[in-house]
Amino acid sequence: MSGVIVTGPPRAPLPVVDELSALGVATVHEAIGRRGLLDRGLRPIYPGAVLGGTAVTVVCHPGDNLMIHAAVEQCRDGDVLVVTTSSPNTDGLFGELLAVSLRSRGVRGLVSTTGVRDTATLTAMNFPVWSAAVCAQGTVKASAGSVNMPIAIGGTVIRPGDAVIADDDGVVCVPRGEVDAALAAAKARAAKEERTRAALAAGELGLDLYGLRAVLERLGVEYVPYDETREAEG
Repeated sequence: MSGVIVTGPPRAPLPVVDELSALGVATVHEAIGRRGLLDRGLRPIYPGAVLGGTAVTVVCHPGDNLMIHAAVEQCRDGDVLVVTTSSPNTDGLFGELLAVSLRSRGVRGLVSTTGVRDTATLTAMNFPVWSAAVCAQGTVKASAGSVNMPIAIGGTVIRPGDAVIADDDGVVCVPRGEVDAALAAAKARAAKEERTRAALAAGELGLDLYGLRAVLERLGVEYVPYDETREAEG
């Protein structure tokens, strides 16, 4: 739906979102049933960036960032701006000045299927951005879109107020009504991974730790001494 700005949507509780963010995208994604990943092409503009917050969603017309400016007014502390376009577009819809405006409202970062520019300045600002491209191409401000309506990125639906977590591994969305369950599952997974890490560090093999020898046997994989191979015969 175009030409709509939804005001005051409920948001996931920030303390829970912050704990999810600390556990990382891979752990959260696995813990919620390998769901929620956004487009794999979204990459951070600088390494080591970490982001967690509540979604303010935006749909823009290609090459037009009017609705990003409209969305700034709807943002509040702890939000993440999540932007897409009505058809694929990698023009530089976002740059330094919008980041300055968003930061003044407590916005933690940007996730966008479009291009961004001013990346050196954004990096110096430590303003986290995940985007599909870096592009200096400018934009106009002339076409209606939407703010705080559900959007889809990479097959995942993001609704306003959902938890959005991002790091070097990608971006994952957790529906706002599921964040408590997701946190419990992610904590359990992190604890299990810590036990696994200790066992691997002590020399235990993944083949034994994960019961994979039975899988190899079921698949008919055989161990053959080198001396019995054709390479040895040659």
